[in-house]
Amino acid sequence: MNQTRRGVPVDYGLTAFGVATGEKAAVRDVVAEYTEDVERVLGYGYRHIHRARPEVSVTDLAIEAGAKALAGVEPRDVDLLVVALTDLADHLYWDAAARVQWALGLSRAEAVLVDQGCVGGVTALDTVAGRFATHPDYRTALVIGANRTVDAYWNRLDTHSLLFSDGAAAAVAVRGAPGLRWRASYAESDGRYADFFRMDIGGARRPFAPGTETPAVRDAWDVVEHFGNDAEEVAAFAEEIDERTARAVHRACRRAGCAEEDLARLVLLNDNARVLAAQAALIGVPLERTNAETAAENGHFGAADHLFCLARLEETGALAPGDLVALAANGRGMHWACAVLER
Repeated sequence: MNQTRRGVPVDYGLTAFGVATGEKAAVRDVVAEYTEDVERVLGYGYRHIHRARPEVSVTDLAIEAGAKALAGVEPRDVDLLVVALTDLADHLYWDAAARVQWALGLSRAEAVLVDQGCVGGVTALDTVAGRFATHPDYRTALVIGANRTVDAYWNRLDTHSLLFSDGAAAAVAVRGAPGLRWRASYAESDGRYADFFRMDIGGARRPFAPGTETPAVRDAWDVVEHFGNDAEEVAAFAEEIDERTARAVHRACRRAGCAEEDLARLVLLNDNARVLAAQAALIGVPLERTNAETAAENGHFGAADHLFCLARLEETGALAPGDLVALAANGRGMHWACAVLER
């Protein structure tokens, strides 16, 4: 099924994947390094996380995953590179996408950076569709989602109810290719929540200053304080996140000409077990058709979650021809998005 934007047909498929992760560690073995509230963290249902060595940066992970995906592809044939990051890049005043482009030898490729938190791996696919629509000469794109937790600024096991892993996943998108074909996307934003999950010190309003303590990222506990420690208000916000994720799936499916019950797979964020069960039930897809097992086994890779899970589905042969897959997420900002692919 071709999607049409401004009269230009958009038809592309994902043809190859690459994955790079940090070293795998059992949550039970490392949780005490991060928090005294061990039982709460173990209750999220994660078995493992991946942690990169100190010298490995987010662009190192992105470059490794991208190189694996590009095996057999001539770098000069790549027209577009889209990199989606979750955490801070290696440096400030610096373009991580351009660095990845140069390291992979993609000298002809336009480099685009997507910075929408954990939803970026989904919106990146829409970015590819848009570029293919407005640049008819673009034939091949490389999409990368990457996350490298900056431990100096926040706690990967205690900041959220997701346990963050370090890793990157990449996919090659080719115009007109069969296989995992992009069929539709939907996205929405709500700036009321733009101040959630930010770092107060280090930007233009409050630059870093000598002698001050290391700043910290606002986390889930700050969100609770924002709602006046009112349990009902916090619960309502969590429900809104789930409901708008479900709405994104519904609207993307409608654009693709299918319904939720037609989905062979639903890939959400690699969230905790409770959230995944709640969102799957709300969307109307059985939990066994989601990424719940992959999430529990690997942790949350931020913007790399969806490409990582797709790579696993392809590697294991879990998808049959004609299967529909919905990729859905929310990210700081706040943003919600869904993309529908057909095997």
